[in-house]
Parts: sequence; C-alpha cells; structure tokens
Amino acid sequence: MKKTLFATTALVMSAGVAAADVTISGYGRAAIDYQEGRTEEAQIDTRVRFNIDGSTTTDQGVDFGARVRLQYDDGNSNSTTSPGYVYVTSGGLTVSMGNVGTAFDSVGLLYESEVGLISRSYGNTQGSFYAFSTGGYGVENDRMGVAAEYSVGGFTGRLSYVDPDQTAGSPIGSSEEVGISIDYEWNQIQLSAAAVQNGAGIDNNDQYFVGAYYTMPGTSNGIGLNWLDNGPTAFDSQTVVLYGDYEVAPMTTLSAYIANNDAPGNATDNAFGIGAKYDLGGAILAGSIERGYNENIRSDMGIKFNF
Repeated sequence: MKKTLFATTALVMSAGVAAADVTISGYGRAAIDYQEGRTEEAQIDTRVRFNIDGSTTTDQGVDFGARVRLQYDDGNSNSTTSPGYVYVTSGGLTVSMGNVGTAFDSVGLLYESEVGLISRSYGNTQGSFYAFSTGGYGVENDRMGVAAEYSVGGFTGRLSYVDPDQTAGSPIGSSEEVGISIDYEWNQIQLSAAAVQNGAGIDNNDQYFVGAYYTMPGTSNGIGLNWLDNGPTAFDSQTVVLYGDYEVAPMTTLSAYIANNDAPGNATDNAFGIGAKYDLGGAILAGSIERGYNENIRSDMGIKFNF
C-alpha cells in the first residue's frame, strides 16, 4: 500500500534510538450497494479509512511501532477510533500486543475468493472469531491480545492469544481464544492453513481452514480452492469454495467463485459470484454480482483509491 508520509522526526534523546516516523495510510471508496430483500435494497456505500502508524528503529536495528485506525463507515458503529496495538520486529519475528491481528484472521487465502469493490464472498468463513477491531470492543472493554509472526523464505507462521477481559470482568462463559496459522509459497503454489480454539471467546467454538492457490507462470491468472469448518456458531457447517482470477485485457481482471455450504437453514447449498476490476492508475473501478445461500442477489459498483 502506498503510504503518505505525515511527519518524520529525528530523535536525539538517547543513544540507542536512531529515528522515528509517523505515517498515515488508508483508502476511500464510494459505491452503490444492492441487496435483494433488504428494506432499502439499493444504498450508497462510503468508507474512509486512516491507519496511523508510529515507528522507530534502534541503532541495533530493532523496530518498534504502534497503530490506531480512524474509520468512517456510513455512520454505523464502525465510524470510530480503533483500540491500538504496539509491536516489536527483529530478524523476521514480529510480536504485537493489544488490538492485534489474530492468527486465524491473518492467514493468507482466507478471503481470496472475494469479488467486487466492497470485497465480499459467500465463500468466506461464517464462524465467529477475534480480529483487529476497527469499531472498538463493546462490552469487552479490557480485551488484550498477543500475537507473534515469523517469516523466513516462503514460510510464514503465526500464533495468537486473546483474553476477552484480562481483569475477569467479561460476560460469564467467555474463554481465551488461541489461534495458529501458516502460509507457504513455492514457485507458483501458495498453501495456507489455520485453526482457532474458542473463537470470539466462545467455549468450544473451534474452527479450521485449509486453502491452496496456483498462479499460472508468467501471468497474474490463477485458481484456488478453500475448505472451512465454520464451527458451532455457524451450525457446524462446512464451506468449500472454488475461485479464480483472469486478466481479460490490460488493467482489467475478472474474478469469480462458486461455493457450497451445508448449513441446515440454507435455501440452497450453492452460492456464486463474479466481479470485475479496472485499474485507472491510482484508483480502481470495480463491481460484482452474487447469489447467496438465501437465493437473493447482491451487487455493488463503484470506485476505490488507496493513499
């Protein structure tokens, strides 16, 4: 992501601190969002996100940093300042504490079947688990997470632990969430796997994920296959999704998926979607159309730019 430098300050406070940076990055988007069966089926969707990152590097080459996020999201509960997290990075290992990105939510390929500007897919995981919280914690006012990520070559491994309330004041039944995930890239093949225990602090809400993606040599075209065990918060259902991307013309990419989910309340076990993105050079024009497990249609079209 292209980052805009907000302020750069050289610190000469003590030996061992070399320099500090504060950067702002994020994106803006505007789209028409249509969902069949909703009270107002066609709505205007807007989002503005600012990630504020502060970092410093010691003379020994160790990086320290912190992040908070500001986001406006159509006036709903996500229009807020996020809880923050701090991290330290050295030699391929990053350890973070606070409002961390969890191992399960951060695994590669988990969301790769998404299409359109708003980036959605019925092939996504449907279970409940913790992730970096843009909209705050709600009743879990003292949630604390710890995450570790290590990368070497084509391998990345992650571990995470989240205590819903480290002062033991959270609702009865809340449990600590523990997650693990790995990614491995070799030539044109990417493999991902993840597991989470007590997802979202719910006792025995365990979930699993395995995914694979193949990129055709010399192109950005590829095909992927994901399997998900969504856990008891999603009726112990399983999801299998086949998806792919194809560049049909310069700067124009089509993406599509077909997903199968066996939850008992589905009107149909099969969902599908197709989307297109056109690179405007500094922004993208994108749209999609999908049919869900309730047999309703949803679609979007609009523009997005990163900064």
